[in-house]
Amino acid sequence: MTAAHAVLPSDEGRHVPDPEDLWNESYYFDFVTPDRSVGGWLRLGLYPNRHVAWWTAWIVGPGRSGVCSVDYHAPVPPGDSLVTTTAHDATRIEMEVRRPLEEFRLAADTAGLLMPADTRSYDDGAGAPTRLGVDLTWTTDGVPYHYELTTRYEIPCTVRGSVTLGDETIHVDGHGQRDHSWGVRDWWAFGWCWCSVRLDDGTRIHFSDIRIPGMPVFFGYIQTPHQPSTPAARPVTALAVQETLGEHGFPTEARIHVAAAPDHDLRLEITPLAFGPVLLRDDVTGKTSRFPRAMIACRADDGRTGAGWIEWNQPESSA
Repeated sequence: MTAAHAVLPSDEGRHVPDPEDLWNESYYFDFVTPDRSVGGWLRLGLYPNRHVAWWTAWIVGPGRSGVCSVDYHAPVPPGDSLVTTTAHDATRIEMEVRRPLEEFRLAADTAGLLMPADTRSYDDGAGAPTRLGVDLTWTTDGVPYHYELTTRYEIPCTVRGSVTLGDETIHVDGHGQRDHSWGVRDWWAFGWCWCSVRLDDGTRIHFSDIRIPGMPVFFGYIQTPHQPSTPAARPVTALAVQETLGEHGFPTEARIHVAAAPDHDLRLEITPLAFGPVLLRDDVTGKTSRFPRAMIACRADDGRTGAGWIEWNQPESSA
């Protein structure tokens, strides 16, 4: 991997914000269990110039009720802290860099909503109140990968710990991804598709398809295990993503061509297993963006299978 994609241990902490209104610092995590029965995604995004933090979390699984926890007006953690609390719903979200670039823990106890199975709408009043508890640790299982053109990095991980949904506790021993970014985050400016999967042989595939009209941009890597003679992470050199949209803009399938020089060239069939969607609203401008995020199964053209997460950002102007 070239120096352009290297991540520094100091990158793991918080950064000094620029003065732009939409400057944001984001910590994002996901996981899938080996049997693909349960998965989740969780994110804490700090908008310090707006004095708010965005907390979003979904725990889902095929055929089971999901639990979501969303708060777009949480307090920004003070100083360099990664701990935020709210008095009105007894929420506590605590993140800890245990070993930079190697181990990261997320613990949370938050209000949540129990949502119908296979939710494919943005009706945030459809659920019943519940509690969501999380105590998970992401341990690096590959090479941290910094994007070349922006301040963001991704890390493939194993994920262990527990998730509590009301009275149900689920023990997690699976895999996932975490990322950290800082800079202007304007959800309403353009669309994208982001995806991270682990194939059953341990191969990790990640990409971001940035959909700026007239200026397509993509990022990503393919990491292949157990090949010490080759680089551990190879930048994506070609990417094409095509999705089929269903009701309310929820994709029902996707076909992906992803390649990394010199000898990785894959075509993937993506099948959403369960959605954890959110509707993103800009309180200042009134703009909205639909954000259908899905736990997925995938199959490569060479017969390998895998699982992970995919998201689409669908701003109102391009959805």
